[in-house]
Amino acid sequence: MQKREFLSTQAALVLVYGRPPLVFAGMVFAIMVLLSRQPMFYVAGVVCLLVAMVFDLMDGWFAARFRPQAKLAHLADRIMDKAVYSMVFPLVAVGMMWRYQFLPDGADQRLEMLHVVFVLVLCVAVLLRDNFAHFMRNFSLRHGEEEELKEVTRLRTMVAAPVGAILYAHAFYVPGGPGAGLYSWINPLGEIPIQQLFFLEILFLIINFGSLAGYCRKYGTACLDDLCLGDEVLRRRILSVFPNALTVMNAVMGVLAILFAYRGRVQEAYLILLGAGFFDRLDGALARKLGLTEPLPSAPPKKHNITFGGVLDDVSDTVSFCIAPAVIFYLLMAQVPEEYTAGLPYAWMAGLYALLGITRLVFFILDQNSIPGFFKGMPVPAAALLTTAPLIMLSQSLDAQSATLAFWGPFCFWLVLAGALLMIAFPIRYLHIGRLMGRKPWVGRFTLLLIFGFAFTPYFGHVALVYLLFYTFSPLFTWRISPEIADQETRPAAVSNG
Repeated sequence: MQKREFLSTQAALVLVYGRPPLVFAGMVFAIMVLLSRQPMFYVAGVVCLLVAMVFDLMDGWFAARFRPQAKLAHLADRIMDKAVYSMVFPLVAVGMMWRYQFLPDGADQRLEMLHVVFVLVLCVAVLLRDNFAHFMRNFSLRHGEEEELKEVTRLRTMVAAPVGAILYAHAFYVPGGPGAGLYSWINPLGEIPIQQLFFLEILFLIINFGSLAGYCRKYGTACLDDLCLGDEVLRRRILSVFPNALTVMNAVMGVLAILFAYRGRVQEAYLILLGAGFFDRLDGALARKLGLTEPLPSAPPKKHNITFGGVLDDVSDTVSFCIAPAVIFYLLMAQVPEEYTAGLPYAWMAGLYALLGITRLVFFILDQNSIPGFFKGMPVPAAALLTTAPLIMLSQSLDAQSATLAFWGPFCFWLVLAGALLMIAFPIRYLHIGRLMGRKPWVGRFTLLLIFGFAFTPYFGHVALVYLLFYTFSPLFTWRISPEIADQETRPAAVSNG
């Protein structure tokens, strides 16, 4: 029995401390690929990264199972993560630039260059998140805060390790290897379509920002107490940086969606708009968690609720959910042959949609009689996702020059008009879907299941359209929900469903 425990303990040590040597070996093989472009070095490097990924996924369970009393286990795991990330992600950024030099004939060079820049931004964001989290945790622990041992606030290694391995396999891919053996198994990783990589990288970037928000929520109090010295106004100004940064990311996502649609990647643009919706949900939730939505007790009463954060949020919503859908709609309709559009004034419709969306946002700012947990009229993120969903099918029809253009062209036009009118249909009450997901987690899980299940299929636009149509007609059923329940962001401890 003691021998078995000894072997298990040694295995746990290998899993925890064996990753840096494997990743370092992968770095050496990557350098050899840069110098020689030999497939055997590429295969060896990918194998090292994949083994390190397996170690990364198993080390936590082994350490908890066979070395639960080891106080160094959690610290060692974080140190190993830092060492691995410090090697893998800069290496991936270099590899993407190297791969760009050997693009095959017919490759979309602008899209590939956009991907190189995006991967560089992603790698910088990962390292910044890791160092910021390390600083926040250590500072708080010195001031008596309890350490968070759960994985909720950490950058989940089960996401970071596979993403690093996949990006490595794509960046250092060397075509022309043997048709059998390990190369035939690893070869598909190097040929993953760039649109799938974009989706994976955007998801990973969102996880990074979510992890930062979790660390700020967990450890931010001790840092601010020491920094602000009781100055509540200064404390709020510092805290407001975090939700405002998420709000800016919302606007950045809108600009990226326009760029992707301009390059003909409408499905990826839709996924980016979903990311913008996530940031729009996260910044408001974080502001409420940090207490930034409540006025100071000593502050005089305001005649209006206009704040810098609110204005910034509305500007970002204007870019992502008013201007971006209108521009994407115009770009696609301009490509539809005139016999299918039947003289429809799609340019005017795009401008009308953006104008009514801005009107909806202005009304939201000035409204003094809001209903907790409900929106008066369809919220602009939902309207944007509703009107953009059929544009995916329109893009597919344009690529295939299919006769279905006769249906999807007019359908998109009239749906944009319906979405624009629903945004200013103020008597209709729409439930806050983000808070519904907080109260009923199964709704969020079901939504994520649909996204991940259909994101890489030709039916993603159809599923998104049906999902949003259900939300469009949801006021027929949700008007019975009381505002007290609708305004709750987390699952009630003891509240009946009636």
